Amino acid sequence: MNGKVDSKSDFFTVLRERHAVKRYDDHYRMKDDEIRTLIQSASEAPSAWNLQHWKFIVITDQAQKEVLFEIAYGQRQVLESSIVVAILGDLHADRNAEKVFESDVQAGRMTPEIKLNLVMQIEQAYANKPDWARDQAICNASLAAMQLMLAAKAMGLDSCPMGGFDPNKLIEAFAIPDRYVPIMLVSVGKAAEPARPSARLPIEETIVWNRFE
Repeated sequence: MNGKVDSKSDFFTVLRERHAVKRYDDHYRMKDDEIRTLIQSASEAPSAWNLQHWKFIVITDQAQKEVLFEIAYGQRQVLESSIVVAILGDLHADRNAEKVFESDVQAGRMTPEIKLNLVMQIEQAYANKPDWARDQAICNASLAAMQLMLAAKAMGLDSCPMGGFDPNKLIEAFAIPDRYVPIMLVSVGKAAEPARPSARLPIEETIVWNRFE
């Protein structure tokens, strides 16, 4: 594998074949260019106002994995996978607005007037809605996490999202600034054994047509 996503991979095949893998080939190691391709793919996820409410801690060092192993309640995939990505949500993504929109202005995709209006909208939303920053951080960083897992499968890799960890200990052990909130951990590597099959509820139990009655 050369670190590039196989453009011939059928998207719906990727969706069907992506499962949470718990056991990994602990001899397999991703190359730096593969990791960068993966993170770049995750970074292309959509986000509100294109503020890109995410930060990724890519954990490759085995000593750091040992630390994370304890924080993640002894989940073996932390030690056996090639990398573990800690997905963080940005509580101050509004601070990205100037940089994001100015590049659009410089490229001719946006007028200065539109940029000013958007920045004002964002400032008002973050100032006037108490839960807005956290809700947006969790929502948008989760989109990036899902995109990361799909990209991993398209690259011939496997992954597992993990919500079972102590967020306070993660913050302390990995010196995470107050700006960021831990969302989830995602292990990535080569499966040593297939994922356990999981059932899904019938689709008619999950759809509400138009409105609840």
